Amino acid sequence: MKILSLFFLNPDKKYHLREIQRQTNEAMNAIRREMQHLQDSGFASAEMRGNRKYYIMRHDNPFYFDLLELINKSEGLGRVLLAKKAKLGKVKFIMLSGKYVRGIKHSVNDVDLLLVGHVVLPEVLQVLKQEEQRRGTEINYTVMTEDEFKFRKQRKDPFVERILKGSRVMILGDEEELVK
Repeated sequence: MKILSLFFLNPDKKYHLREIQRQTNEAMNAIRREMQHLQDSGFASAEMRGNRKYYIMRHDNPFYFDLLELINKSEGLGRVLLAKKAKLGKVKFIMLSGKYVRGIKHSVNDVDLLLVGHVVLPEVLQVLKQEEQRRGTEINYTVMTEDEFKFRKQRKDPFVERILKGSRVMILGDEEELVK
């Protein structure tokens, strides 16, 4: 799981064996076996650069995006948000944008994280600060009460409409209820 987490939490990054070992603290032979298995099953591809073999997950695998969503829910920011759910307040929806999950550069107007409900902002900020340091990038987030979110949806607020039209990974709550 550590190896998959490394690749899917950094989706477009290529890793060589020593780098995978440093990041996961796994035994080199276990990493070699796992990377060979991932290649044989069509999940990973490898390329030689000089005397190093670099690995990357294959985006054309039919299960790539399913695994990407699953890993982002169970590890990284998704895991931390779910683990601290009680401290975050009475949150109804937590959503990560598809661009954030895929590691795609975004504009300053894009929202990476949406939280809907009665949220304890200092707790959220603490979680986001740690994730920003880990990723080395700023996370754009928006917090709304349920009433504000419903009101803005009914009024077809362009900001909320843009969030709802984009791809997303639901960390908490029902996606159908979010968009209806």
